[in-house]
Amino acid sequence: MRFALTLPEWLDALDAPPQGFASDEDAMRFAIDAAARNIDDGGGPFGALVLDARNRLVAIGVNRVIAAHASCLHAEMVALLRAQQRLGTHDLATCGPHTLVSTCAPCAMCLGAIPFSGVRTLVCGADGADAEAIGFDEGAKPPDWVASLVERGIEVRRDCLADEARALLLRYRDTGGRIY
Repeated sequence: MRFALTLPEWLDALDAPPQGFASDEDAMRFAIDAAARNIDDGGGPFGALVLDARNRLVAIGVNRVIAAHASCLHAEMVALLRAQQRLGTHDLATCGPHTLVSTCAPCAMCLGAIPFSGVRTLVCGADGADAEAIGFDEGAKPPDWVASLVERGIEVRRDCLADEARALLLRYRDTGGRIY
């Protein structure tokens, strides 16, 4: 059997500003909107973007765990995979500095992938505790996971539109979204 990444048809049709996002908040709003659309499409409540040095969208990812029957298809993993495929490299750093924007702080799996992806900046919305509060298992992360990324040369910016990102998680829970 051959692996096929199944993504919603609308994902590639999303328009991003061709000149790039003006701020972290604009990029986060775009990721939150994609995650909201993913909820409506039967997917999970998480969205992520990979941006280039000029804050232009390289790739977008949404959570496809349930839809694709694949526990590793978190939004961050999908965005990183799509960016690496699009740029033809396993190491995004070879193409200049890239930013990963995620509607939620990384779970243990995504945290492990970030240093190997080549991104130089991580921007997070909600906190892992917010995902855990509605029942998601974020896995065992080091208590000071931010410092572990900073030590590897990755800048971390947290709480970007955190209230809106938390609201997305609550909407998912309140509409009967499956917790996994």
